[in-house]
Order: sequence, then C-alpha cells, then structure tokens
Amino acid sequence: MAMGPTESRRSALRLNASMVIGAVLVVLILGLALVSFFWTPYDPGEIDPVARLQSGSLDHPFGTDKFGRDTLTWVMYGARITLLVGVVAVGIALLIGTPIGIIAAIFAKQPWGIWIDAVIMRANDILLAFPALLLAIVFAAVFSPGTGPAMVAVGIAAIPGFARVARSGTLQVLGSEYVRAAKASNRGAPAIAAVHVLPNIAGMVIVQASVAFAISVLAEAGLSFLGLGTQAPVPSWGRMLQESQQFLSTHPELALWPGVFIALAVLGFNLLGDGLRDRFDPKMEARGA
Repeated sequence: MAMGPTESRRSALRLNASMVIGAVLVVLILGLALVSFFWTPYDPGEIDPVARLQSGSLDHPFGTDKFGRDTLTWVMYGARITLLVGVVAVGIALLIGTPIGIIAAIFAKQPWGIWIDAVIMRANDILLAFPALLLAIVFAAVFSPGTGPAMVAVGIAAIPGFARVARSGTLQVLGSEYVRAAKASNRGAPAIAAVHVLPNIAGMVIVQASVAFAISVLAEAGLSFLGLGTQAPVPSWGRMLQESQQFLSTHPELALWPGVFIALAVLGFNLLGDGLRDRFDPKMEARGA
C-alpha cells in the first residue's frame, strides 16, 4: 500500500532525524580523537598521587583515576583506539567480504557454478559461527594480547556480514536489464562487477560498514575489558571500565564516562546506519513511493 503525503513526510522526518543525530554523535567521537592529536588537558601517562580519585573539578572536569591520571585525557585518547580498531576491522571485513559475496553471486548465476556458490557461502556460515571474542582468544594465544590481534579478530568476524550483503545485492543487480544488455555485448564478469555491480551495491555496503563499526566499538571495549585488547599504558575505554570495577561503590564516575562514550559511539553508528539504510535500501524507497 502506498504511503500518503503525511506518512511520507513523517518517514522523511524520521530518516533525517536518525541520520542527523547519528552523524552528530559520530562527529563528536571523531572530533575527540582528532583534537587529542593536538591538545589534551594533561599527558595521558602523567601520574599525580596527590590528585588521585578526585571528582569533577575545573582542573579535572571528568575527575581522576586511582593513579591521579586525568579521566578526560584518557577518554580523548581512548577515542583514537576506538576509531582505529573500527576503521581497520571494518576495512578488513569490507575488502575481503565484499569480493567474496560478489564472486559467490556471479557463480550462483551460472548453472555450472551453483556448487561453488554453495561452498563459498557454507564456508561463510562456518566463519559466522566463530564470534570475535573466540577469535581474539585464539589470536592472543598464538601471538599476544594487543590492539593489532584484536583488530584482525574483529575484522575477520565481520567478514560474513559483508559477504552476505554483497551477495544479496549482486544477485539483484545481475537480474537487471542493463546487466543482461552488458552480457549481450560480450562484457566479461570482471567488467560487469566493476562497472555495474559495485556502484549499485555501494549503498548497501556502506550501511553494513556503519553497523559493523558499531559492533567493532563494542568488541574492542569488551576485549580490552577482558585484557585481550589494548594493553597498558595505551588508553582504552574498555580498560578504563576494567580498572574502575573496584571503585564502583565509591567512585562510580570512573565507569560512567567511558561507558557513556562507548554508548554514544555505538548509538551514533547505529543511528547513522539506520538512516543510510532508509536512504539506500530500494525496498525502503519502494514503501515510501
């Protein structure tokens, strides 16, 4: 059923609100990370025993931790790690998962290639069964706990999502008239993938990247909390939460600030992903028609 003018306007407002709020939150986190390269209230490694466990003040707006380190400074530096892990992990998943999905879809359209598509997607399902935490434990055992192994583990765990999205979008594109015309013109599969498939599934992949970024933020925080991610003395929101456990009853603000920024980052990328999905998903556009 087609939406009326009022429903269409409401849908557009929800779309705009979701994208705007998500974009603002993402820009906030990005701004914290960028500003930390040029200015922070204190050095992240500066220890002041006299100022330990202080509440918020003009000198320390977010207070200090058990070593007297400025919490605001650690939050700003922690934003760097969060974005770094997200960019690398999503980059790994996107660069590997997207081609896998496209290749699987191309084979699925060939009578002789259906079994290849089945093998690729079943392998994808097997990888999907391994969560990022389990992969991080394996990587930590083989190499050592750290930001690098955590990024790779989160990236590998996110590959199946990109492969599924890319395959689904590619199957839709390959069934279109312009792709049939390209095949009739004797264009090969690589040319069709580059010229027709990639531009048309780019929106879907961007949406998946935004959602995967939110998942990466949570994964990095969880791995650092468990001691499998970012190691001391590098600031990390997850490690801040882990170190604040013993002070939850007396100084809950030590857990409050990293928890708030983790929540803001996850909410921002999820809202941005929802808005982008409504913008790029043809099914959503059809509903609004």
